[in-house]
Amino acid sequence: MELLGSTLTATYAQPSPTPPNFLPAISTMASSYKNRFPNYALTHSLSLSGRPSTYCKGTSHSPTLAILSRGTEGLGEKRILPFVSNRAGLFTKYTRDDWYKASVTNYKASESSRHNAEKLRVDTSRMIQDKDQQTRNTQSGSTKNLGERVNDIGFWKSEIIRELDEMIGETNALTDVKKKLERAVAETEAPLQVAEECLFHREKRMGIDLVHDDVEKQLLTEVDVIKCCQERMRLHLEKIIAQLAANRAAQHELEKDLSDKQAAFRIDDKNHHLRNTSDGISYYRGVEHFDATISVPESWAKFTDDNILHSHSERAASSKLRNDIENLMVVTANEMWNQFNAVNVALTNRIAETGDAKNKIQGHLAKTLQELFQSEMAIEAIRKAIRDKAASLKVAHTRLDERTRRPNVELCRDTAQLRLVNEVHEIDDAIQCLQQRLRDSEDILQALVRSKATLEHDLIVKSNSLFIDQEKCMGMRKSYPSTLRLAGYS
Repeated sequence: MELLGSTLTATYAQPSPTPPNFLPAISTMASSYKNRFPNYALTHSLSLSGRPSTYCKGTSHSPTLAILSRGTEGLGEKRILPFVSNRAGLFTKYTRDDWYKASVTNYKASESSRHNAEKLRVDTSRMIQDKDQQTRNTQSGSTKNLGERVNDIGFWKSEIIRELDEMIGETNALTDVKKKLERAVAETEAPLQVAEECLFHREKRMGIDLVHDDVEKQLLTEVDVIKCCQERMRLHLEKIIAQLAANRAAQHELEKDLSDKQAAFRIDDKNHHLRNTSDGISYYRGVEHFDATISVPESWAKFTDDNILHSHSERAASSKLRNDIENLMVVTANEMWNQFNAVNVALTNRIAETGDAKNKIQGHLAKTLQELFQSEMAIEAIRKAIRDKAASLKVAHTRLDERTRRPNVELCRDTAQLRLVNEVHEIDDAIQCLQQRLRDSEDILQALVRSKATLEHDLIVKSNSLFIDQEKCMGMRKSYPSTLRLAGYS
C-alpha cells in the first residue's frame, strides 16, 4: 500500500517554493569545492523533495478526480483505481530545510578541517625548510674548514717537492739523461715500424714481382740494425735505473715524507668532496674523541732538514755513466741513418727498374690492342661476306626448285640446269672457305685476347709493385726522425 502511495506522490506531487537561504554563500562554495567534483546532470526531478507541503495542500484538489479525468481523455473507457495515501508515514520524514541545513553543516565542518590541515601543513613545511637550511649551513662550514686544510697540506707538499728538487741536482741530471735515452728508444720504434711495414707491404707484391731483391735485403738489415741499437740502449737504461736507485737511497726519507703528505692530501681531499649522496658514508661512534696525532710542525721540519745532507753522496758515480750514454746515442743514431740511406737508394733503383718494365708492357699492350681491333674488323668483314652469299644461294635454290615444276619432257637436264647446280656447289664451297677463315680469325683473336690479358695482368702486377715501393714504402720513409731525435733530443 505504501509503495502505491509513493508512486502516485512521485508522479503527481507539486514542489513547494524554495527557501531563500538554503545554500552557503557563492564565495565559500567556490573556495571549498572548486574543481573537486565533476559536473553531473540531475537524474531525478526536484518535485520529489516537497512531500509534506504537498500533502498539506491535498485538500484543495482531488487526485482521484484528476486521474479519472486524464484517464478519460487519454485512455477512453479504461478505469484507474482510486489513490490511497499513507499520510502518517510521510509526515515522519525530514523536510527540505532539514536536508539543506545538514548539507551546510557538513560543508562548514569540512571547510574547518581543511583550514586546520592547511595551516599545520604550512607550518610543517616552514619548519622543514628552516632545519634543512640550518643543516646545510653547518655542513657548508665543515666543508669550508676541510677545504682550508686541503690547501694547507697542498702548500706544504709543494714546499717539500721544491726542496727535494733543489737537493738532488745530480740525480736530476741523470734523470734527464734517462729521459733522453727513453726518448731515443721510443724514437727507434717509428723507424722499426716503418721498416717492418715496408716488408709487410712488399709481401703484397703479386706473381713474378714477389722476388727477394736488394730492397728486401736492405730492409732486413735495417730491422736488425735498429733492434741491435735498441738492445744496447736498453742495457744502458737498466744501468741508469740501478744508478738512480743508488742515488735515491739517500733521499728515501724525504720521498717517504712526501708520500705521507700525498696520502694525507688524498684523504682530506676525499673528505672535502664527500656529500650527502656520496657512497661509503656511515656512522662511527666516538670517533670525535680519538686523537692520533704524533708530530708537530717543528719536529716535521727538523726531520726534513736532517735528510738533506744525506743526498750528496751518490753524485760522482753517475757522472761517468751520463757521458757514456751521450756517446752511445750519437753512435746508434749514425748507424741507423746510414742504413736508412742504403734502403732508400735500393728502393729508388728498384722503382726505376719497375717503371721501365711497366712502360715496355704498356707499349706491347697498345700494339696488341691495335691488332685486336684490326682482327675484329676482319672477322666482321668475313661474316658480312658470308651473309652476302646467302642471297645468291637462295636465288640458285629458288631457280632449281622452280625448274622442278616443268611439265613432262620439258623437265630436261639442260645447260642452265647444270650451271645452276654448279652455282650452288660453288657458293657452298665459298661459304665453307669463309667459315673456315672465320674460325681461324677467331682463334687468332682469342690468342690476342689472351696475350692482352697477360699483358694487362703483368701491367697490374708492375703497377702494384710500383705503388708499393713508390707510394707506400717511400711515402712512409719520408717521416724518418732526425739524428737529434734519435739521439734523444726533443
